Amino acid sequence: MRCPSCGTENEAGRKFCGECGAGLAVACPSCGTPNPPAVKFCGECGTRLVGPDASPPSMGSVPSEGGTSGPAAERRLVSVLFADLVGFTTMSERRDSEEVRDLLTRYFDTCRTVIGRYGGTVEKFIGDAVMAVWGTPIATEDDAERGVRAALELTSTVAALREEVGTPDLRVRAGVLTGEAAVTIGPRARGW
Repeated sequence: MRCPSCGTENEAGRKFCGECGAGLAVACPSCGTPNPPAVKFCGECGTRLVGPDASPPSMGSVPSEGGTSGPAAERRLVSVLFADLVGFTTMSERRDSEEVRDLLTRYFDTCRTVIGRYGGTVEKFIGDAVMAVWGTPIATEDDAERGVRAALELTSTVAALREEVGTPDLRVRAGVLTGEAAVTIGPRARGW
């Protein structure tokens, strides 16, 4: 699939361009099915994807901030993963600050890789914690399962990282919650 922003050819199935990060699929506002950016109607349900006649989301539209014509918001079923390192504050007090930074860098890279493998989006890193979401910008029927699988793999991957960095007490705890949330949909949308 060719990126509409930079023109780079990307392999089939990608959601975002590997070169510039632009979205390669437009989520249908009605059913959530990913569609190529150039199409005008959803291939799954026929909802208009572009223009002033586009149908409102079927899950209940939420007015955009300030009533402007910016990105729209809608209710979606999302799964959120939250993970953090157990005892990180105590551990970091006993280590050199550069060691701690290197450890966090490797941990965050591991989180990005594992979460990406299961189709999740890292929303933010907070200290030693990571928050990721499934169900936005593109929803699939197995988002909750993907979130749980990512959490399980993350715990085992951090256990392997523990051996690599020589920190026998390095562990991660993770939880996944699935529920309805108001998410922002549009070209600048990232969060919920």
